[in-house]
Amino acid sequence: MMAKRKISLNELSERVDLTLSNLSILKTGKAKAIRFSTLESICKALDCQPGDLLEYVSEE
Repeated sequence: MMAKRKISLNELSERVDLTLSNLSILKTGKAKAIRFSTLESICKALDCQPGDLLEYVSEE
């Protein structure tokens, strides 16, 4: 979604007021959870819906 919107990780970090390391963890899929407020901020900055960013993957 970031590539589609032509926005860098640095710019997104500034827009949503998160550290680069926290955004990187989210981007790489290593995060165990995300706050709804954080998800909302990212969606506003990228003009998208949560479903555009999230994917369910079974641990089986």
